[in-house]
Amino acid sequence: MIIGIIPARFGSTRLMGKPLADIGGKPMIQHTYLNAKKSKLLDKVVIAVDDEKLYEVAKSFGAEVYLTPKDISTGSDRIAFVAEKLKDAEIVVNIQGDEPFIQPRMIDQAIEPLLFDRKVNVSTLAKRITSVEELKSPSVVKVVFDYHNFALYFSRAPIPFVRDARTNLDRIGSAEIYKHIGLYAYRKEYLLKFTSLKQTDLEKIEHLEQLRMLENGFKIKIVVTELESISVDTPKDLEIARKYYEKYIKPNEKMTKAK
Repeated sequence: MIIGIIPARFGSTRLMGKPLADIGGKPMIQHTYLNAKKSKLLDKVVIAVDDEKLYEVAKSFGAEVYLTPKDISTGSDRIAFVAEKLKDAEIVVNIQGDEPFIQPRMIDQAIEPLLFDRKVNVSTLAKRITSVEELKSPSVVKVVFDYHNFALYFSRAPIPFVRDARTNLDRIGSAEIYKHIGLYAYRKEYLLKFTSLKQTDLEKIEHLEQLRMLENGFKIKIVVTELESISVDTPKDLEIARKYYEKYIKPNEKMTKAK
């Protein structure tokens, strides 16, 4: 069974109560859940929360919800806590709760390598960077990968460094530079093994838990996508998400209801 788990933490440092932030009359976590449910490859979608209020809200819109300990430090540890309880789970997909408009096809793209190749234990997405703003932003994680599409390194710094380019615009024009999209598909046993490992040096330096896998010699398959999603981390991101909803999502919802 392939199960999508959406980790949702109430106490975000940059946007407190983020999963409950209103977008078009629905909490953000509900948007994420409804889009994940449209995946063609997921057999089930559940939500993992750390807060009673979050739990009640998720239950109110019909989700299967698990209450997890507040002291769990990462989203991966939160989904591992739930995955252990889901005995039928073979593949577990970590769907970020702060991506309200995640496209179902992106979820399927992340899952596909695990279906086609038994040697792949975890996969994730990357998209080519096309703006200088993304290149410079430390909140946009960059990834480099080998000729077989296995990750070599993740960083908040612009990698690879294009030595001969004079400007950042030259860099994104003359080299393929990719941003990481934090959607992961794991074989369950691999997820449990990964989350049992101690934090590593590079992980602590970059604040990127996927480096724990690389430092321990595990391979991460990279799927290049042309699709895009909106991640909500700050009040500014939330305003962008609300405007996106009003411009693109709301008109489609009205058309669907009219039919």
